[in-house]
Amino acid sequence: MKNLFFSVSTLVALSLAANAQTTKPFTVTGKINKATPGSFVYLETNSQPTHKLDSTKVVAGNTFTINSKVADGGEVFVLNVGGGQKMALLVEGGETLNVIADGYQMDAKTGQPGKVSVTGSKNMEYYEKLGILRTDMEAKVSSWNKQVAAATEKKDNKRIAQIEQEYQTAEQEVLTKVKAMLPEMGTSLVSLFALNFINIDSDFATYDALAQKFEKENPNSPHAKSLIGRVARIKGVSVGAPAPEISLSDTTGTPVALSSLRGKYVLIDFWASWCGPCRAENPNVVRMYNKYKDKGFAIYSVSLDQAKANWTKAIRNDNLTWTHVSDLKFWQSAAAQQYGVQAIPATFLLDKEGKIIAKNLRGDALEQKLEEVLKGGQ
Repeated sequence: MKNLFFSVSTLVALSLAANAQTTKPFTVTGKINKATPGSFVYLETNSQPTHKLDSTKVVAGNTFTINSKVADGGEVFVLNVGGGQKMALLVEGGETLNVIADGYQMDAKTGQPGKVSVTGSKNMEYYEKLGILRTDMEAKVSSWNKQVAAATEKKDNKRIAQIEQEYQTAEQEVLTKVKAMLPEMGTSLVSLFALNFINIDSDFATYDALAQKFEKENPNSPHAKSLIGRVARIKGVSVGAPAPEISLSDTTGTPVALSSLRGKYVLIDFWASWCGPCRAENPNVVRMYNKYKDKGFAIYSVSLDQAKANWTKAIRNDNLTWTHVSDLKFWQSAAAQQYGVQAIPATFLLDKEGKIIAKNLRGDALEQKLEEVLKGGQ
């Protein structure tokens, strides 16, 4: 079962270095229920590691006010109110945000997380709605994972199939709700965050439509430029397009170009040792490789690992005897970005001339396509 839902840290993807020359003021006011007067509230960058941009003291009544500026085009900040409690602030300038927070990450007595509310802008209104959808789905996924574990122990495949269906139904319900909100969000920062709920491979049209909307209505947004560029890259790796060249190092450190396999049908397979669905699919990929490797079929696996030891161990353990490359840069992999890869496993099937003829084929679908194109090795 996939885990498509994420923490606030996912917003790092939106936090780009803006080169805009102009800035706009904004204000954050609030009350920290468990704060001590004289303690500090910090406005920080949404990056790893974070950097403090501004601060203010909590005054009598546990209240605070921060007056700051944001670059034209908006930014995602993190408000650190102490006690381990942090929250995302989507700021475009001109707004006054009001924060009500408990001031702690987790209550030591009850085990309940600290509550927080941020109001004062459309961005934060929709961010809260998306957060509720995410939290509700994460709770369901946690429960389903426990049920799958129990069903697996009992070898109850019928129940496992039922859970998968329940998951897919719930996932579709969330997707429908998010897509219904997108037109209301317009070309705001939160619309870009909403895309995290939508799979670009299965719903590219939604990404393309929003990119075109930004190009028309808000072309100077530094954050939208990332989306617009990504959409353009994916259009460049659509079925029928020549596959962009990849040249990364194999496990010995030797660069291997994708084009070196020209003349064969090649499956580009984006995966990682830490990716459960990838590892679960590997036995099928091994079977396909062994069945068709002597008929003109090759595999070019691109790993999104960070640690070489984990990568090479997974190759050995899963008996993956084909070409493997990686720059060990996780989601910052140059090849993954070039191919617009948002989730793994992700695959691209190339013909002998290096053109993309299919995307994201797995299981029976991959076998049927290979049988069709290879035709007994002819």
